[in-house]
This record gives sequence, structure tokens and C-alpha cells, in this order.
Amino acid sequence: MSESLATVSYIGATILFILSLGGLSHPETSRRGNLYGMIGMTLAVLATICGPRVTMAGIPWIIGSMVVGGGIGIYAARVVKMTEMPELVALMHSLVGLAACLVGFANYFDPAAAANLTHAEKAIHEVEIYIGILIGAVTFSGSIIAFGKLSGKIGGKPLLLPARHWLNLAGLLVVIYFGGVFLHSESVSAGLVPLIVMTVIALLFGIHMVMAIGGADMPVVVSMLNSYSGWAAAATGFMLNNDLLIVIGALVGSSGAILSYIMCKAMNRHFISVIAGGFGTGGGAPAAAPSGDAQPVGEVVAVSAAETAELLREAKNVIIVPGYGMAVAQAQHIVYEITQHLREKGVNVRFGIHPVAGRMPGHMNVLLAEAKVPYDIVLEMDELNEDFPDTDVAMVIGANDIVNPAAQDDPNSPIAGMPVLEVWKAKTSIVMKRSMASGYAGVDNPLFYKENNRMLFGDAKKMLDEVFVSLKS
Repeated sequence: MSESLATVSYIGATILFILSLGGLSHPETSRRGNLYGMIGMTLAVLATICGPRVTMAGIPWIIGSMVVGGGIGIYAARVVKMTEMPELVALMHSLVGLAACLVGFANYFDPAAAANLTHAEKAIHEVEIYIGILIGAVTFSGSIIAFGKLSGKIGGKPLLLPARHWLNLAGLLVVIYFGGVFLHSESVSAGLVPLIVMTVIALLFGIHMVMAIGGADMPVVVSMLNSYSGWAAAATGFMLNNDLLIVIGALVGSSGAILSYIMCKAMNRHFISVIAGGFGTGGGAPAAAPSGDAQPVGEVVAVSAAETAELLREAKNVIIVPGYGMAVAQAQHIVYEITQHLREKGVNVRFGIHPVAGRMPGHMNVLLAEAKVPYDIVLEMDELNEDFPDTDVAMVIGANDIVNPAAQDDPNSPIAGMPVLEVWKAKTSIVMKRSMASGYAGVDNPLFYKENNRMLFGDAKKMLDEVFVSLKS
């Protein structure tokens, strides 16, 4: 394939990737968006393999690597559960960061990469290597820690070291200093030392950064690492002088940054405060006790599956709020059956999705789509909040922090100001939980004690099966 044909193929792949991002912005077009992305990636890979920069001797190695990587991908796609998707995404981000690091070091040791470059061009090339490895190392180690937290292998509590901000600042200054040393190195061996020092600091920073972030901010972390992986890919593109990698990395990096901003806005958080860490569980500082109007008052009223079915049977308007508990119990399919049954009886059933429900952006939307819940009844928080006063039953399935009235009523709460789904304004709210344990943010929920709230304790799937049986009887 000629250089011009490869360039045209790259442009086509870029257009397909842009269409893919556009399609993924809405559930109804997400399948088409995925298809565009797959076609674009296939085109990009074929254009690269058949392009003028790949020799015949390298093709067997590339194909062999693709077979191994593709096999691992197919295996993961078949065995990974939907509840495990967040940690899988974090693990994939770590591979992008690792690839950026390895390409950076390989590019640095390759004499042909810097051949025939002027002094200024060589300096720019070395800056690309240094920054690429820096971003890649932070992405790699940070994503590994995120994987550990999301999978439960590492606790969700934030690890807040004394003077942690000063440690981060000191690390940044050392990285900048060794960057200067690296650029003024006279030989490859002389530049290797500052490059390794920077890599180690970047790896430690990635670990420290994510370890200091509490469980409640993990959805933001996932989108943030997605952005980092994009910038790492763009840096790799600069190192390899590959325009497609630069463009695609920039698309992923910028879209991930925008998503992080949306997530922070949904939680009433500043991005810098998320990076600083500490929000969520009481690893560094205990969560403030509820006070004022949010102080839990009264007793919890438990309800049976049969009583829940009766409330749903008599309702005209129902809003279901899914959370991570629904994903863990894999209850989305029985939720769909109950929804279908109620709609056949003339009940107006809708779903309210909070932007940070679950462990990653769009987690609940994907689960409901998998269960074939119609897209048109799955609505965002802002579209539904005003409707709760006219709702007969608001049913919360495994969610906690996103329906916590303390966010509005208690200025001392760690989640104060965070937009939440106002389920307590419905005539009756039913919260499904295994126990009275606090949510991922480690904050008590006054909703449980409200007079119009009922608690349906037990495994979500098991209890919903009983509810469905009672509904049909």
C-alpha cells in the first residue's frame, strides 16, 4: 500500500471513530457507534500492516501478536460479567499506558528514530518520549490500582498520607529537573538514568493518586483514566510520527476529559478535589455525622415482597432507580419482566439513571439495555426529578448515595450539594438492600427512616422474583 493510500485509509478510520463517539452518546445509537468503531479500527490496523512503514519481516510478528491479543480479548468478552466491566475497563486502560511506556523506551533506544534530525528536531523528539513515558506510567499504575479497588482486591477507603500534596509537588519538581537532565544528555546511556528515575516517580504518583481517591469518586476515576489513556496514545503517535494515533488519542483524551467534567458536575465536585482525594469512605478522615434535617429520625419500616407487589399493582406511576446492587444480583432481567407486566396493566413505568450510578459512566444504561428495557423509558436524573411528587411508587434497587436526601438537607454531609434523585418525594418509596449498611461513600442515608419509605431486605434478584410471582397471582 502506498503512503497516500495509507493516509486516505487513516482519514477514513478517523471519520469512523468520530461517528463512533457520536453514536455512543445515546443508547439508541450505541450499537451503530460500536459498529463504526470496529470498522474504523479494522481499517486502521489493515492500513498500518499493509503500509510502507512495515516490512515483510515484521508482518509475522504483528499477526502473531494480534492473534494472542485477540484471543485474550475474545476470552475476556465471553467470561467477564457485566458487573465486572468497570474493572475490565480499568485494566484495558493500564495496557494502553504500558504500551506508551514500552514504545517510548523502544523509540529512545532505536538509533533510526533520531537519525537525520536537526538539533531542534531531536530535542522535540526527546520531549515527546519523556512526556509519553510520563503519561503512560501514570496511566498504567493508576489503572492497576483502580482495577484493584473496583474488583474489591484493594479497599475502597482513601489512603491519605501526611503531607501528600507536598509529596506530589516534590515529585513534580523532580520530574521537571530530570527532564532537563534528560534533554541535555550527550548519549543514550547518560539519558537512561533520568528517564528511569522519572518513570519510577510517575509510577509511584499514579499509585498514590488513585489510592487517595475514595470509593464514591471511582466513576470519575474511570473516566479520568480513560482520558489519560487517550493522551498516552496521542503521545505514542507523536513518538512514532503516526497521525492516526495522534488524532485518535486526542479524541479519546478530550472526550474522557469532558466526561470527567460531566461526572464531577453530577457530584457537585471539582476535578482538582477529586485528584486531591479523600472523598468517600473514612480512610483518611471520618465522614461527618448527619445533622440538622438530615439526622435519621424514626424507625425503619420493613416490607414483604407481597406487600411490595400490592403497592406496585395499585400504582399508576412508578419510577425505578437502579444501582450497583442490581448489577451485583444480576437482577436486570427480572426487573424487565416486572416492568413489562406493569406496563401491560397500564402502569406508567420509567427508570431514573443518576450519572454516577454503578461503578462507571453508563453502567446502569448498559445493564438495562442488555435486559431489553426500552430506551424511551430510561431517563436521566434531570428529566425525572420534577416528576417524583406525582409518582405513586419510587423503587430503589441497590442504590444508596444517589438517593440520599442528606445531599440537600445536611450542609455538613460529605456529599452535601451532590445532585440526587429525589425519591423521598414520591407517595411511597421502596428501597431494596441486603442490609442497613451504608453505601460506597460510607455515609448514612436518612431516606431509610422517612415515614413514607419502606425497606425490602434481601438479595435483589430473589426478592424481585417473589414480587413478580405475587404480581401475577
